[in-house]
Amino acid sequence: MYSSKSLSLLRNFGLLSRSIKSRHFVTEASPAPSPSPLTEIFNAPKNSTGNYIVTLIPGDGIGPEISESVKRIYRAAGVPIEWESVSVTPVLKKGKTAIPDEALNSIMKNTIALKGPLATPIGKGHVSLNLTLRRTFNLFANVRPCKSIVGYKTPYDDVNTVLIRENTEGEYSGIEHTVVDGVVQSIKLITKEASERCARYAFAYSKDIGRNRVTVIHKANIMKLSDGLFLEACNEVARDYPDIEFDDMLLDRACLHIVQDPARYSDTVMVMPNLYGDILSDMCAGLIGGLGLTPSGNIGRDASIFEAVHGTAPDIAGKDLANPTALLLSSIMMLRHMRLYDYADSIESAVLQTIADGKHLTRDLGGKATNTEFTNHVIESLPKIK
Repeated sequence: MYSSKSLSLLRNFGLLSRSIKSRHFVTEASPAPSPSPLTEIFNAPKNSTGNYIVTLIPGDGIGPEISESVKRIYRAAGVPIEWESVSVTPVLKKGKTAIPDEALNSIMKNTIALKGPLATPIGKGHVSLNLTLRRTFNLFANVRPCKSIVGYKTPYDDVNTVLIRENTEGEYSGIEHTVVDGVVQSIKLITKEASERCARYAFAYSKDIGRNRVTVIHKANIMKLSDGLFLEACNEVARDYPDIEFDDMLLDRACLHIVQDPARYSDTVMVMPNLYGDILSDMCAGLIGGLGLTPSGNIGRDASIFEAVHGTAPDIAGKDLANPTALLLSSIMMLRHMRLYDYADSIESAVLQTIADGKHLTRDLGGKATNTEFTNHVIESLPKIK
């Protein structure tokens, strides 16, 4: 049974009702998720000049440099976007660190944002700003595609995975405390509502991109209640998508299979709880060359944030050495989310062509090009949009 302090923390987070029955959490009643596809939720209007307004969070370290690369390329491609740049450097509110109102209001208004890397304190310091953004805007699904890129050689050339990670619960709920000196308790929270919402998005996304299978990754053999509930929710949603095959796999077995034969997942969308998605998505990124080549999108009902998931690289910040590929690919995901498909295809073609050419690669990709030189070549490679 959970301690009174644990239950109090859960209530403070709005995750537990006042009544506790048996060993299960009783969550507050809320409307069932809509069965309609959730991949087409961007509906912000254009402004008076015919452009969409997108919130830009440049981030820390190399963030401002790679953000500037994206802006230059978008300007050259004629993308109908105006950037609203904001800082998320924490401020004090009632004695606690918080994201500035200006940044929050911008995302709420525009419903779409592109974010560079943010520094996260290890062990102590303010709460992760990434986690705060996910909670604030209820960014319930993290989409992480990993696809082999021609021109950057790795042991695999046939990786084409898509992982969808439940983004708000699990071990990352942030509900932990010291019970007594030397003993810490951390609660893994799984709710039926959040699990079903993420599963429904995974099936809708799979249908949208033409994949025929959804596989749920779990450890319900050990965590029978928490992962069991996530698996149960996915099973229930699967009944609404009879044209999509559905199966499940233990996390450790999935890790084994992906590194043995990643091609077996090329027609699959994998969906999983928060912690597993964090680990497995980075492992898949390693198969294609690392986080510097990997896009990411966080999907919510009222806003979505696309981001580079690599670090801030303070050792090369300000030296014009940063590789902007991950943020560029994330911005391409954003364009497709906004249904600006022609612009997405054009910029993606230019980025991939630049890498395939091999003459203007940044140092992390084995080349000698600066950020500016890489960006210039992407601009030169842009196909014309009719």
